[in-house]
Formats: sequence, C-alpha cells, structure tokens
Amino acid sequence: MMSTKERIDVPVMADLAARGEKPEYLFWVGCAGAFDDRYKKVSRAFATILNHMGASYAVLGTEETCTGDPARRAGNEMLFQMQALQVIELFASYEVDKVITICPHCYNVFKNEYPELGARFEVITYLEFLDQALSDGRLKPSLSPFAGTRVTFHDPCYLARANDLCEPPRSILRLLDAQLIEMKRNRHEALCCGAGGGQMFKEAEKGDKEVFIERTEEALETGSSVIATACPFCMVMLTDGIKYKNREEEVSNLDIAELIARSLGHES
Repeated sequence: MMSTKERIDVPVMADLAARGEKPEYLFWVGCAGAFDDRYKKVSRAFATILNHMGASYAVLGTEETCTGDPARRAGNEMLFQMQALQVIELFASYEVDKVITICPHCYNVFKNEYPELGARFEVITYLEFLDQALSDGRLKPSLSPFAGTRVTFHDPCYLARANDLCEPPRSILRLLDAQLIEMKRNRHEALCCGAGGGQMFKEAEKGDKEVFIERTEEALETGSSVIATACPFCMVMLTDGIKYKNREEEVSNLDIAELIARSLGHES
C-alpha cells in the first residue's frame, strides 16, 4: 500500500500484539484488496481514510488468508471449512471482536456462514462504518469534487439482496453532494454484475448477451459520469463493460471509498 506520492503506514496485528496492544477493529483486506492491482487502490483509499480519522485498527498482513467463500460457491465444501476454521482460529488468537470488510463476499460469509462453525465476532461493511462516521461528524470531507456530479450506484448482490444493505452507500453519496441517479433496477432488485456464485472464474455460458453487458448498459442509460461500486467483482465486470462500450474516456468506475478519499484530498 505505497505510492510515490504518499506513504501510508498501516498497523499490523502481530506488531501490535507484540507490544501488548489490541486495536478496536481488524481491517480484513480480502484477496482482491491484497492481490488485484485495481482493488489495491480501494484498500489504499480505505486505509487512508482510517488513518485520517485516527481509527484504532490493524490488518493481518501476511497472516491473512482467503475466507473460503469462493471454494464454497464453487462446491468444494471441504476446502471451505478448512479455510474458514483456519481464519476463525487466527481471529481467536488475536481476540478479534470487530471486523471491517471491503468485500461483500467476505462480509456475507463472515456474517451468515462462519457462525455455524463457531465464529463469534461482529462484522460490518466499510460502507456502514463510513456512513456512520460521516453522519456523526467523525469524518469531515473538506472538498467537494463530486458536488453535482451525476453518479449511479450499482448494488452488489451480497449487500442489497442478501443482507438488506441498500441505504449506506446512497447516504454517503448524498453527504458528498453527488447527484444520485438510480438505474431502473436497483436496491433489492438490482441486476447482478455477472461474477457472483463462482461465475467470475469460469467461461460465459451460451446466451444472447452477457450479464455484465446488460448491467453496464443500464448504468450508461442514467447518463452518469461515475459508476460507483462497492465490490471487487462488480468493479472488474463494470470496468470491462465500460471498455467494451468504448466509454472509458467519459465514464469512470470508482469505489465508494475512493470517492471519500478524494473528497478528503487524497488520491488512491
């Protein structure tokens, strides 16, 4: 998480534990946030925001592994349970109580599927965390680069349909003074980006049109210059869709954390 422009110091859980310190939050970066070049920028943006706020947090660094969600979605239950139990044991060793995720897939599996394996910790999405911080004044953007900008938000399936988290991203966009333009299918009825359920890792099935093209067309119909997302899978698919439609010069795909970071004067 380094740039030639700005160095970001991110606290690591093992280092804090060695000093007898325990942060309030574990920032779970996730596979995409750690390894995907595009989504690393989202990890960086969120870490920048946490530092700006002076939040008490840490990451696992090299100790972080996969939640096992892709394995379960693809049907490999044994691998899922092996990975999940490893994560649960690691959390217990650090006495983790609160986890913040930037990936809806990680959030969903932590919240709804880990408890059956004995997990006992609170998990919140970064959207809930950021919305609350903006609402109660702990986070105060000093700039308004998106004031009046037409922005549409694509609801990730694991936030809206699976976990009823529709309002936090919209509240954030309103607090940033953006002009929110809804797609015809939104919130609980939003169309999937086409990557969920293991589809990200397989070839497209036969049909007249791929799902990500259909969803990108709906986003472009709003006339927005920014398509806001909150999921690494959605970001990949919609970015590809924008390129497929040859609209990358006019339309940007930015994560909610990146919008806030830029409103604080930081580039991701």
